[in-house]
Amino acid sequence: MSGIKAGLVQMSLKAKTSDPIQVIRDAMLDAHEEVVKRAAAADVKVLGFQEVFNQPYFPPSRDRHWYDSAERIPDGPSIQRCKEWAKKHSMVIVAPIYEEEAPGVYYNAAAVIDANGDYLGKYRKTHIPDLATWPEKFFFKPGNLGFPVFQTAYLRLGVYICYDRHFPEGFRALALAGADLVITPSATGPHSRDIWELEIRAAAVANGMFIGAINRVGEEAPWNVARFFGNSFFSDPRGNVVAQGSDGDDLIVAEIDLGAIREVRHDWQFFRDRRPDVYGPLVDPAAM
Repeated sequence: MSGIKAGLVQMSLKAKTSDPIQVIRDAMLDAHEEVVKRAAAADVKVLGFQEVFNQPYFPPSRDRHWYDSAERIPDGPSIQRCKEWAKKHSMVIVAPIYEEEAPGVYYNAAAVIDANGDYLGKYRKTHIPDLATWPEKFFFKPGNLGFPVFQTAYLRLGVYICYDRHFPEGFRALALAGADLVITPSATGPHSRDIWELEIRAAAVANGMFIGAINRVGEEAPWNVARFFGNSFFSDPRGNVVAQGSDGDDLIVAEIDLGAIREVRHDWQFFRDRRPDVYGPLVDPAAM
């Protein structure tokens, strides 16, 4: 089987940010469950959710009470529920949440769940911005798990989260480790709109793989620092946008043709022509 249907879910917040954390979480999980059912009806086998999918994107708040919204992976309630959906629908699910490793140690992470409901592992966002309106270091520790690639029931899958996409090294690491598809969950506003699609398509071309880029939608009061514009999309290994969403709640579905990866890499021999022997100065200034 070379053609596998994959899906991306972009969703506006289904509660008020002032609501209790449990109310917000339940509302978002209930809303996602309905989209999972739609995806299953469309024969989607791999489904990705947006960055911190089960709550608002809270970093602009600088409010410590959001620490209490973090969950353990895989034992927290959100991932347990995702495991149930995955098993019920024979669907691989990428579920990004706010992760608590220990009290005071928090990550922006994504759990990868296989089509039988088994937890395969997680990716932790590697690059953490500290901008005026996006003070993410207040909430997230930089990821420490590298760039894992997960062998799922249908394909080899990697994850790269939001700000990570500005750093091409991680995409290359995932491709070299054998990723067929990289899911890139985001919370992106108009400040990055001009380069949003450009970066993803360029990474897909440079690495000869499929990338599914997910973006949230709508504004989140009371901080309202940006309107998330959605437009989630899939790029194929030639940089073509093969499916794209709207600026509202949406399920985006595309076919992942694994044969296209082999075809593209035969045409463009980027991996053969790499020169790691001369790239030392990129990571070691003393080698310059």
